[in-house]
Amino acid sequence: MNLAGLLRRRFARPPEPVRAVVQASADADERVLAWGELVRGQGWLVATSRGLRVVPADLALDEAAGVALLRWHEVGAARWTATNDGGGSFAVTALTEVEPGVQAREPEQRHALTDAGDLPAVVRRRVDETVVASRRTPLPNGGGVVLVARRVPGQAEREWTVVFDDDADRGDPEAREVARRKLAEAVAGDRPD
Repeated sequence: MNLAGLLRRRFARPPEPVRAVVQASADADERVLAWGELVRGQGWLVATSRGLRVVPADLALDEAAGVALLRWHEVGAARWTATNDGGGSFAVTALTEVEPGVQAREPEQRHALTDAGDLPAVVRRRVDETVVASRRTPLPNGGGVVLVARRVPGQAEREWTVVFDDDADRGDPEAREVARRKLAEAVAGDRPD
């Protein structure tokens, strides 16, 4: 893209459906940070101050408040693969709480973009800003868990969670006990005396 195209993209207003979704948000301070156009005119992948949204191109404006939000601290991974034409694809893995302190990975969602703009850099920065600490711990029978401390908007304390490498290990009592103990140690070590 030439310099004029880059400047036009930089100062362009988000498409009307994207603006409508953010205006309909329960958070009056939510704002659009970057967006990328999905292939085949399907809509937009949008990074806002609160998280990621997929805004369909055929969204009726009176349904804007119903567009789902994946909050930044719920993004387990967001891998960007660029193409030579300014597009590419995001592979986004969301995390969901399955019990207090334990998260599981949702199935990966792929978003192919014809024009990514600043979206890859914004997504990386926002996800990275939520992660305060991350460490992997092996389990006794193989596999492991990842202990992650994240900043959660509106909470003073960091939120520690554990994610099993293999969801099947959550059913193993020995693996669960090791994970529970490691999580308790991480939380205790995070609190000032």
